[in-house]
Amino acid sequence: MKKNMFPLMLLLGLVSGIVGWPIDEFNIFNYGASGFGEVDDSKAFVNAWRDACNARTQNAKLVYQLIFGKIIAPGAPESWNGRDSSQWIAFKDVVGLNVYGYGLIDGQGMRWWDQSCRYHPVLEGCTKLAPTIFKFISCKESTLRDIYMVNSPQTHVLILNSKGFNVDNVTIQSPEHSPNTDGIHIHSSHFVKITNSIIGTGDDCISIGDYISNIDIANINCGPGHGISIGSLGKNKEIVHVEHIHIRDSTLKGTSNGARIKTWQGGQGNVRNITFENLEFDAVNNPIIIDQNYCDVRGKCKEEETGVKISDVVYKNLHGTSSSKIAINLNCSKSVPCSRITMDTINLVSVQQGNPVTANCTNAKGTEVEVHPGPCLRN
Repeated sequence: MKKNMFPLMLLLGLVSGIVGWPIDEFNIFNYGASGFGEVDDSKAFVNAWRDACNARTQNAKLVYQLIFGKIIAPGAPESWNGRDSSQWIAFKDVVGLNVYGYGLIDGQGMRWWDQSCRYHPVLEGCTKLAPTIFKFISCKESTLRDIYMVNSPQTHVLILNSKGFNVDNVTIQSPEHSPNTDGIHIHSSHFVKITNSIIGTGDDCISIGDYISNIDIANINCGPGHGISIGSLGKNKEIVHVEHIHIRDSTLKGTSNGARIKTWQGGQGNVRNITFENLEFDAVNNPIIIDQNYCDVRGKCKEEETGVKISDVVYKNLHGTSSSKIAINLNCSKSVPCSRITMDTINLVSVQQGNPVTANCTNAKGTEVEVHPGPCLRN
């Protein structure tokens, strides 16, 4: 898309769903914005948003049109001094919010990455917390679509405490080396759909946290990054509730993981009714992986007598290439084994033609039909 041909239209709709009410439109250019990147438009945006929220009509629309197709975050971490350094654009307690448009949103995260504690732990003043481009907190029946995001300082999109949230046709891109730049992270949310999107970052393309149910993820092109992950869950002996997750019809290319579930020892609760279906792996390091012994430093966490129960997980019609020898790796807990695992029609081969791949299943029970490499599961 040529940026001089299509301006960015960021439309923020607060819609009641009642047909027939008039719609008031609040255009930030009427509040002093320029849209050319030469002045700070944030005050105009805030004032227009305030008036839209206070409008007496049942439907209000906030319009933000940038002629050159970009929304650019401040590049210096010092710009957040005295402010909440975890967020840039955030929405809270909105019903019927619709964010969509064309163009580019640039988080300018490079300086944040250079001082990240993850990659620079001995750096004096390193930062553990950096801004997220979009936060949606306690939003219901809302949509994010047709948005192009790059270089978030940390997570690109956070969906928190929300219900009935749809993400469609978004593109998210950050360098493979960028720390903690998850594409989309979901936490404490229900009935979320993420579809038809391209995501490549330095962390998970999509990560699913705790207190989650009824998540549908489909038609995702993921890579680079850490794959599509459930977890990590159960840290600090937390009780976990994750169920009814369907991840399907997607491609993962050059990622460190493919279909991943990871939990800490000592946690409690359940991860159940999970389906990974119709996935294609291209040079993925761990195409299928469950790790119930997840630890910040591998092998350094002591063995616990409790763990998060992982059950009723289906892997169906998964194909492609592995860049590691172990293509299927289910590392389950001795005290709380994985159970009712189903593997159906799986064919994984080495990315290096002629090299063998293997399957490793520890404390994992279930059934297998037409699985290569295998067999692996215990009956």
